[in-house]
Amino acid sequence: MDMFSSIISPELLILAMLIGVLSGFVKGVVGFAMPTIFISGLSTFLSPELALAGLILPTVATNGIQALRQGARAAWTSLTHYKLFLGVGAVMLVLSAQLVTMIPSNILYLAIGLPVAGFTAVQLLGWNPTLARRNGGIEAAVGAFAGFVAGLSGIWGPPTVLYLTAVNTPKQEQMRVQGVVFGLGAVMLLAAHLQSGVLRAETLPFSAILIPPALVGIWLGFKVQDRIDQATFRKVTSWVLLLAGLNLIRRGLMG
Repeated sequence: MDMFSSIISPELLILAMLIGVLSGFVKGVVGFAMPTIFISGLSTFLSPELALAGLILPTVATNGIQALRQGARAAWTSLTHYKLFLGVGAVMLVLSAQLVTMIPSNILYLAIGLPVAGFTAVQLLGWNPTLARRNGGIEAAVGAFAGFVAGLSGIWGPPTVLYLTAVNTPKQEQMRVQGVVFGLGAVMLLAAHLQSGVLRAETLPFSAILIPPALVGIWLGFKVQDRIDQATFRKVTSWVLLLAGLNLIRRGLMG
């Protein structure tokens, strides 16, 4: 514990690990929301920069497990199918990561939270817009937006999941695609914030110690996810998105 004493107390480190278990569990059930829960939970008692550093390594590890759950071949297929989304998102992530100290966080949270909460709310009320087929322009636009906000906040689940839901992606494929997309994004985020200075000698051990709790959480979440059908999966996904959006709005309004 001594190596963390300069940045976090033992009591708060235990709390951070519990947040890691919770975020991993939710990710195991719906395939996303780990960064949202991590950043929301950790930033209640840590600086936004340290909270962002803490989520990066657990996010890399859990997304790797999620992406490869059906094997490397299936993961590669998902990677090639969504290469446009990933390519555009990766470029925007690297560019926006350099702006992390320049854009007010409350503006960013509102910009993500308002459309996510609004769109998900109307879905839960019965309006379920879908795309007849994937559209390259829409996919590139969503990828650009998702990558931009990911570089600044570590969060790019909501816009990605909204797109995958709109094109009626089956449950197992959606989980795998999310793992591939978020996994590569997490690797890019890791590289970007090694460059930006968010991840450094003082913060890397803190991020590393949060990996085991996150792995325990995702293992438990997978147990639940395997037992639910497509309709339940979609409904649970929508509720998690709504809560994530409302929480982002709360954080944006509170400044």
